[in-house]
Amino acid sequence: MITEVDVLSVADTARTKDVTLVDVDIHPRMTPANLVNWLPERWARHVERYGLRAPAIRDRYPRPRNKGVRADSWPENGFPGTNYDLLRKQLLDEHQIDFGIMLVLDTLDSGYERPPLDAAISQAVNDWMAAEWLDRDDRLRGSIAVPIENPELAVKEIERVSADKRFVQILLPASAQESAGSPKYWPVYRAAAERGLPVAFHTGGYNDHGGTGRPSFYLEEHAGYGVIMQILLTSLVCEGTFAAIPDLKVALVEGGALWLAALKWRLDDAWLQLRDEMPELERLPSEYIREHVWLDTQPMEEPDDPRHFLQALEQAGLEDRLMFATDYPHWDFDSPASSLPRGLSKDQRRKLLAGNAIELYSLPSKVARR
Repeated sequence: MITEVDVLSVADTARTKDVTLVDVDIHPRMTPANLVNWLPERWARHVERYGLRAPAIRDRYPRPRNKGVRADSWPENGFPGTNYDLLRKQLLDEHQIDFGIMLVLDTLDSGYERPPLDAAISQAVNDWMAAEWLDRDDRLRGSIAVPIENPELAVKEIERVSADKRFVQILLPASAQESAGSPKYWPVYRAAAERGLPVAFHTGGYNDHGGTGRPSFYLEEHAGYGVIMQILLTSLVCEGTFAAIPDLKVALVEGGALWLAALKWRLDDAWLQLRDEMPELERLPSEYIREHVWLDTQPMEEPDDPRHFLQALEQAGLEDRLMFATDYPHWDFDSPASSLPRGLSKDQRRKLLAGNAIELYSLPSKVARR
């Protein structure tokens, strides 16, 4: 006998579908004109008259001639990432993306401006994202921009915005004025952890290509993203950040992923010999990484032999920690239809394309059919 509850259940099932694709790296762009429109009058006048101190990352050398974006992503009027209709057509609809995580890169150079202006810029970006993107499409989720070099103001912005559950993480640069593990930034990490929000470090920032100096070619810059992420992660581990903030979750975005196995091996071996230098680390570094860190596929490492990808995935322990990213609208966009290596099992594909992101960002596992 079919009851009314059974009928409703069948009807509900027909109206929903499993989430099968989550894109964790989408880049809308806030133009200077938009920024002025969303700033308080005092700071709008300041920016109009004096401008900003830091050049946009897309305007720094070296960069491809096309500003690092897909040639077909330019709207009729404006810059790639500024037009919702085009983004919806080229990304969300064409690839049937269930959820897309948006990261605005325009605030990654926090620290150049005076603290009140830095805070005002972050607030403007967050309010603009909510109104111009999240309100227009229920598939989109936001990343909270914060003035990271002013932790007290950053925490206030997290407190203000985190009530909007469409914001699913805190966005930080891969390089700041101090190393990522510096206790200076711990109040920001704690504020995120207390609210169940991951902290996402994205390539770019205050001094994103230091060490041996600025690169001469874009090839150097692009290939070096993973190196920057390894330095960042090493700092978080060795400074005791994960030990001090046990609920902290970290996403490393647009820095590749398959380097993780070698880094874990090196850190564990060094810790066994030098552990007396950092008594706050009570376990192997690889154990902290395993518990606290997620990565994404951008830019995807693509060995000639697909079996090597699967081996590296297993060695790094990434099967339930690696998430899919298109990096739209950038030139090295990865299509979910063609970018994954051959040989992945059905379960591995499910986790990589959606399952791991659902877990990290507490996303629904089912959505309404469109």
